[in-house]
This record gives sequence, structure tokens and C-alpha cells, in this order.
Amino acid sequence: MEEEKTIAEPKQIKGNNEVVIEIKDLKKAFGSNEVLKDINLEVKRGENVVILGRSGVGKSVMIQCIVGMLIPDDGTLKVLGAEVAEMDDEELKELRMKIGFLFQSGALYDSMTVRENLEFPLTRVLKIDDQAELDKRVEEVLDSVGLEDAIDKLPSDLSGGMRKRAGLARTLIINPEIMLYDEPTTGLDPITSREISELILNMQKKYKTTSIIITHDMECARITADRVVIMDDGKYIEEGTFDSLKKSKNKIVQLFFKDIS
Repeated sequence: MEEEKTIAEPKQIKGNNEVVIEIKDLKKAFGSNEVLKDINLEVKRGENVVILGRSGVGKSVMIQCIVGMLIPDDGTLKVLGAEVAEMDDEELKELRMKIGFLFQSGALYDSMTVRENLEFPLTRVLKIDDQAELDKRVEEVLDSVGLEDAIDKLPSDLSGGMRKRAGLARTLIINPEIMLYDEPTTGLDPITSREISELILNMQKKYKTTSIIITHDMECARITADRVVIMDDGKYIEEGTFDSLKKSKNKIVQLFFKDIS
């Protein structure tokens, strides 16, 4: 028998009700494989929304649709008030400058130092060529993520947690309005995972970003989430605060929280 769908009342976020990401009846299939089935989601400015779901349920496909890397088959997807599917190449480029995307690997250039990795988007995207301004921005963001002593190191000289911090710094350096995190704690030990989760929360507060965090790490979800959305079989089946979902009667939701005290 199908579980009854229940939606918990989300926590009010910092008094701001502006919707930054609006998704309605979104569908995406690859051949006969329906990955997204009637996805509906609103994310408000300044909110951290965690998407929880098992592997292969469509979590990463959804955020690729948000940045226009994939085009939905049906439904609407608005980011910062504009319909993504209707944007031309120039409009998509402008949108992506407002969105930070932290990949699982950190996506650093191996041949560049941390300084050079951070200068790259400033010179290529923002067209900043004043070295004093570059130094100031790089040093400020590295200080924010606690990585100022690694400024002249290569990625190969960094631990996994340090690479995550460097990747986050490079994403934040162009002051994005929206952050998308794809499994930000994957491959890290529990202590480092907690540090990265707390850093995500601190960056939300400091830079006032709106974030979607895809994770299967329950501790990351507990630390970072203003609201948690559970995804299964291409749909969102329940949402609410971390604590409210612990009390859910939905058997699929219970699987995520069964070891949470």
C-alpha cells in the first residue's frame, strides 16, 4: 500500500519570503527512464534546503536543470524570477555567474596553486586585472574558510578536507546569490565532514547565500538544513525540519532517521 504523503510545515527563514528558486511539475526522462516525476519545490532567499535521497533517485539531475545543463521535458523552473528553459546562451551565462556549484571533487585545477585557482574566476569571469584587488579578495575568502596558510600550495599538497575548503573558496569568491552543493562531505572522515558542514552553515550566515545541499550524510543535513526534502522514485515525498521528519510515519523517511537519536 502506498505511503500517505505528508508535508510538514517548514521553518520560517529569517523573515524573508522571497522565492529564489521555483520548480513546478518538473519532469525529466532519459529514454524510458523517468528520473524526475512532477517535482515541486520553492526555495526562499537565505534558506538552506537539504535534498535527501538514495543514489539514483534524481537529486543531481534536478540541480543540473537549475543551472541549465539539462533541459526539463515538462514543467517550469524559475531561478531569480526567470524561466531557465527560455534563456539564450548569454542569459544562461549571466545566470551561472550568480550560482556557485561545489562539486564532490572540489574541481580545482591541479597545475595551479590555491591562489591561482581563486584568481582564475576573478580574472576570467569578473575581468579583474588589478593585482592588489586580486590579492585582497583571495586572502579574504581564504580567511573565511580557514585556509589562508595554504595560499601557495598545489591541490596535490592538500588533504581532502582542505581541497573541499579551497573549492568552496573558489566558488564563493565571485559572491554568488545561490550555492549548489553536490555531496559536499563525500569521502571525508567524520570529523572533517562535520567541519565542512559547519563551514557551509557559517558561509550561509556570512554571505547570505541561498543553498541547495544534496547529501546522504545525516549529520551534514542536521547541521546545515533549515528545511529537509526527502526524494524517492523521482518525487519529493515529504519535507520539513530535520527534527520534525524524525517523527514521520512514512516508512521511506524512517529509513533515513532510523539510527538518529
